[in-house]
Amino acid sequence: MSDDTPFNEQPTSVINEFNDGIAREFRANGGEVGGQFAGVPILLLTNTGAKSGKKRLNPLAYFDIDDKIYIVGSFGGADKDPAWVHNLRANPHAHIDIGTDGYDVVAHQLSRAERDALYPKVVQRVPVFADYQEKTDRPIPIFELRRA
Repeated sequence: MSDDTPFNEQPTSVINEFNDGIAREFRANGGEVGGQFAGVPILLLTNTGAKSGKKRLNPLAYFDIDDKIYIVGSFGGADKDPAWVHNLRANPHAHIDIGTDGYDVVAHQLSRAERDALYPKVVQRVPVFADYQEKTDRPIPIFELRRA
């Protein structure tokens, strides 16, 4: 990471390099990642760029709640959504890897009411998500990933 600039304000090349390193660690350790992500369930999301049409890889925290898989577009509380959110909205078909299992999914963005009902469960599991929501006026989106 460069200097003390927040992650969500880093140049795209720095974010991509960071994500690639997390993905390598994930794959080398059967889905386990250490450091700041130790103990947090991580998945690898591969989706299609909305403008470029290229495959994009993002390691993301995920939440298994009521036998459903959710991902949260917090971007560390930035005032804009992460690029993967825009990409999923444009093309909800994606692929995820959890541990050593990989499969295709269709992403469904929760309605505002559904999101508001679920967000406290997310915060209960990973409290820093409360801080992320406090940093921004945008409602942080949540997507359910349904097996395709």
